[in-house]
Amino acid sequence: MANVGVVGTTAWGTTLGLLLAQRGHAVTLWARTEAEARTINADGELRSRLPGILFPAGLRATASLDEAFGQASLAVFATPSQRIRENARVVAPHLPPSTLVLSAAKGLEVGSALRMSQVLAEELGPGTAERCCVLSGPNISREILQGSPAATVIAAASLDLADRVRDMMMTPRFRVYSSSDVAGVELGGTLKNIVAMGAGLNDGWGYGANTKAAYMTRGLAEMTRLGVAAGAHPMTFLGLAGLGDLVATCTSPFSRNRRLGEAIARGLPLDQALATLGGVAEGPTTTIAARALAARLGVEMPATEVTYRVLYEGLDPHRAITELMLREPKHELEGLASDL
Repeated sequence: MANVGVVGTTAWGTTLGLLLAQRGHAVTLWARTEAEARTINADGELRSRLPGILFPAGLRATASLDEAFGQASLAVFATPSQRIRENARVVAPHLPPSTLVLSAAKGLEVGSALRMSQVLAEELGPGTAERCCVLSGPNISREILQGSPAATVIAAASLDLADRVRDMMMTPRFRVYSSSDVAGVELGGTLKNIVAMGAGLNDGWGYGANTKAAYMTRGLAEMTRLGVAAGAHPMTFLGLAGLGDLVATCTSPFSRNRRLGEAIARGLPLDQALATLGGVAEGPTTTIAARALAARLGVEMPATEVTYRVLYEGLDPHRAITELMLREPKHELEGLASDL
């Protein structure tokens, strides 16, 4: 069994820690303060975010970086995307060069538009890309912790490495697939958050299944176009990290990005809508970074563009829908199939 260090005490990071501990691994959550670590260990649960989910014997918290990562076989990064760089910078001096790295964060860095594995490679030093995996899929923490069967995909440049980490994590209730398409898995799990905000608008306005299905499908086409331009395999977007995560995030009542769209549909400005969520929604920052990446790569992303204008330029959401509906007619697979 392995020693695993988890960066931060987020709900998702703790959920992954629980899954790994259930497999018999020794898992340590890195807390920011001694007081937080003491509270978590005394409670035997992460009461602030996952109340009632008791820790197994192999899971504990510490505020010591050396204790969490000094002997770690695997380091898990599952913090909000815009904090990955600062966390990696803090953890790096305490991480042995042989430690495997798993990124479970879903976002693009604002400013650079880098994927999280690319940020980790910059901060953790030479060789990181060769020992780094990424995880994404339709993985709502609350459902996983309730014991509902779920599946995910782990990707690494080396399929052998992806298989190795896959085998560390798979349980009878959490099925893990492997892939070598790192860019596709990361971008699928990231870009769906933009689409989920639009799905929330649909739900808030009561537009129904036709509108939501059409928006999700065209959103998936946008995701795929940008992914392929960034070096991903198009079929990855039909898998768990693409279509699977898109469906879960656009339909789950627990999806913060979908709920954000609902709040905007009620007329709340972005800052007030974010304050209603009780946690971080990656959609707004992803919209900024994805729009910049699309411009850099010359990819048309109309839904992302109008989402940006709604969030940051005051475009009326109803007007945004009209603009999307009145765009120039096109072949459905334009930009996706080479024989058109």
